[in-house]
Amino acid sequence: MTQQNRPGGPPGARGGGGNRGRGGRGGPGGPGGPGGPGDRGRGGPGERGRGRGPRRERPQEREDSGLEERVIKIRRVSKVVKGGRHLSFNALVVVGDSEGKVGMSLGKAKAVPDAVRKGTAGAKREMKPVVLSGTTLPHEIQAKFGGAKVLLRPAAPGTGIIAGGGVRAVMEVVGVKDVLSKTFGSSNTLNIVRATLLALSLLRDPKTEAARRMGIDISTPTPQPDPVAVAVASAANAE
Repeated sequence: MTQQNRPGGPPGARGGGGNRGRGGRGGPGGPGGPGGPGDRGRGGPGERGRGRGPRRERPQEREDSGLEERVIKIRRVSKVVKGGRHLSFNALVVVGDSEGKVGMSLGKAKAVPDAVRKGTAGAKREMKPVVLSGTTLPHEIQAKFGGAKVLLRPAAPGTGIIAGGGVRAVMEVVGVKDVLSKTFGSSNTLNIVRATLLALSLLRDPKTEAARRMGIDISTPTPQPDPVAVAVASAANAE
């Protein structure tokens, strides 16, 4: 059997009588034919290409908890061991409800998505309330963690968040819209975020603090006299 008449021959090869071979271009049994068993083009039985209908997307269930997340920094950690290097990732995540609650956590995993997921879950567990005064802070506060020092000052409405890096991310998720800040010392992002959270935890309401120092219990409201009874008593005394 010659090469021209061999099944699956080269495309366009002619047989002994001027006929096309069985494996010619477009032949019924060749690899490139419309009905060949190895066909993966459009319309073939083994089709895997563009002729296939649209793939159905699986519905993704997403729980909207109303929390705002911020991934501040992702670090790659390389640990040298006897057999080589082990790579892992650290994700610094802060979570807040924009209404006075904030939490921070550091997620560690072999992959970035897993590290972010762990950091988010840990930050949700560590959420704590913060005392605010409208869209700003009730008073000036300063805190230090490690070699990083953070200064926070209240600002007038419309000022915005004058901060950068980790301080801005924390202010956004906690719900502060007007604040002035300044960082001193170390530029380590983790220490700056922890110093910011420490400063927020030290905030106090001035009225509540003044009442506490004066020994006044403001937990139970003071009963107010009835104005009608006061007027009747005044009229009786005048007579």
